[in-house]
Amino acid sequence: MQAIRSFLKTFLLWELLQGLWVTLKGMFRHKTTINYPEEKTPQSVRFRGLHALRRYPNGEERCIACKLCEAVCPALAITIESDVANDGTRRTTRYDIDLFKCIYCGFCEEACPVDAIVETRIHEYHMENRGENIMTKDKLLGIGDRYEAMIAADRAADAKYR
Repeated sequence: MQAIRSFLKTFLLWELLQGLWVTLKGMFRHKTTINYPEEKTPQSVRFRGLHALRRYPNGEERCIACKLCEAVCPALAITIESDVANDGTRRTTRYDIDLFKCIYCGFCEEACPVDAIVETRIHEYHMENRGENIMTKDKLLGIGDRYEAMIAADRAADAKYR
């Protein structure tokens, strides 16, 4: 009896018919496709995308060059050089992040004692030329200035969970 069943399954291509049945059932289900450029899915306030350096409301940059973010970075993507300013405070002279090395883990953001470095919800960026993957201090500060309202709102929404 088993031999006859095996022969019929082989002869009638039973596995193929099962696969076609699964495909036929799937054809009539509701589709959940999103037309990406026009439609966007909701993002969490904790999404980790493009980095930004923030400033205090008086315009002074927040980074105090403690180098904790550089020390905690598992990919060694952050390079910081610092110097003492005229007023005696320590400030960064160079703050570079290599986006090709970065694994977007968020450790730099968590290690920062003054919330200077943050990862924004911006994920639509690209590089066309060599060297654009290095985010310099000026680029990071520019992103922080441009998107400060979004960053502050995201930090406020997430504050109760920290």
